[in-house]
Amino acid sequence: MQTTRITQQDLAGSVVSVPPVARNADLSLNEGENRKIVEHLEAGGVSTLLYGGNALLYHVAPSQYGELLAMLEEIVSADSLVIPSVGSSYGMMMDQAKVICQSAFPTAMVLPQPNVVTYEGVERAIGDFVQAAGKPAVVYIKQLGYIEVEHVKRLVEDGSVSWIKYAIVRDDPAEDEYLRRLKDAVGTEMIVSGIGEQPALPHMQKYGVTAFTSGCVCIAPALSMHMLRLIQSGDFDAADQVREIFKPLEDLRNGINPVRVLHSAVAGAGVAETGPLLPMMSPVDEAQAEEIARVASTLLEAEMKFREESTAG
Repeated sequence: MQTTRITQQDLAGSVVSVPPVARNADLSLNEGENRKIVEHLEAGGVSTLLYGGNALLYHVAPSQYGELLAMLEEIVSADSLVIPSVGSSYGMMMDQAKVICQSAFPTAMVLPQPNVVTYEGVERAIGDFVQAAGKPAVVYIKQLGYIEVEHVKRLVEDGSVSWIKYAIVRDDPAEDEYLRRLKDAVGTEMIVSGIGEQPALPHMQKYGVTAFTSGCVCIAPALSMHMLRLIQSGDFDAADQVREIFKPLEDLRNGINPVRVLHSAVAGAGVAETGPLLPMMSPVDEAQAEEIARVASTLLEAEMKFREESTAG
């Protein structure tokens, strides 16, 4: 596992995968099935794994947190970058900072807290976490009203930020006043588009952000990496064609729930048995699971065909 400070080259080098965590029926961690997810990602060229919302780290038991981190270190290859998350409550993140401080992880993402926050309070909380952990944090901007650009800029200037996951959903991701102001304030080297393949193209093409995160990459890592490289090379039309391959599964995620659908999709495609979701989430119903499995299997077929063609070429 990579343990050195994260650079812009690290961020640009891989799609940032955001996998689910596989669990046994009793909600204990299933190391074997989690390893299958990681191996599938790494076989497709993905070297960055961010465990956050899709992994339901919002709800992980503090007593299990150290075990989770130890498992993540164990199941990845030596050159993969793994980023766990903390929070979203202040007390939880500060307790988790003690564990992160003693670990080899170079950073951790602070999960956004949507309620009972102020801009100044969030800035203070992230700063406190960084001081306690002894490592910079990933700032996750998921909704308006969480943290303003001026507060992010101060955190960047004092060295508290490893990188920024930008994930505010817009009707038109190419028209984003907050992202424009963020870019003007801190530059684009540490900003990553955080909402999957669909807004990644306009975020990278128009605003110049460094890379993108993805959940669907857990099904089709080589295709997602191909899309990243096409965008970086300026072949936007070809990248848009690849983006369309991911759209059916993304549409299901948007229509039902991103976390629940991805959890079901990884299992439905046969990548790994993900097991139960942590409460307070619940699984999709049987009809939805069947539809998700069909769409995810089609995406996996496209992935394997692309790998075969790439090898033959």
